[in-house]
Amino acid sequence: MDLSKLKPASGSTKSRKRIGRGEGSGRGGTSTKGHKGAKSRSGYSRKAGFEGGQMTLARRLPKYGFKNPNRVEYNSVNLDVLQRLVDEKGVEKFDFQTFVDFGLASRRELVKILGRGKLTAKVDVTAHAFSETAVKAIEANGGKVNKI
Repeated sequence: MDLSKLKPASGSTKSRKRIGRGEGSGRGGTSTKGHKGAKSRSGYSRKAGFEGGQMTLARRLPKYGFKNPNRVEYNSVNLDVLQRLVDEKGVEKFDFQTFVDFGLASRRELVKILGRGKLTAKVDVTAHAFSETAVKAIEANGGKVNKI
């Protein structure tokens, strides 16, 4: 056996340098973190939008407008969509569960029926809100409008 030809078993050694294990390792002292500053400290994590102390973009840009926190957001369904479901699937009664089943709304959304398109079928529609043109079109064909 020649000692100069000895090699460690495959998979027994790691290629990464172990840092912070004393001066003799060559990666001691500051442990590759440089000198001073926030990034050299333990527990450091940069906040989203931090720009090194420079005023952040969100604070530099002018602010304008108003977002109403009480705004009620509706998922709109038009009359032509209702007519297509009547023609293709034979649906005559539309309630909230029907809209969820056909993927027109999710369980947490509110549904508003709008008046785009033509409705020729007699349908019974139950929704959270209706436009005036949608109510006229539904009732003109002998259908019923029910608000939740």
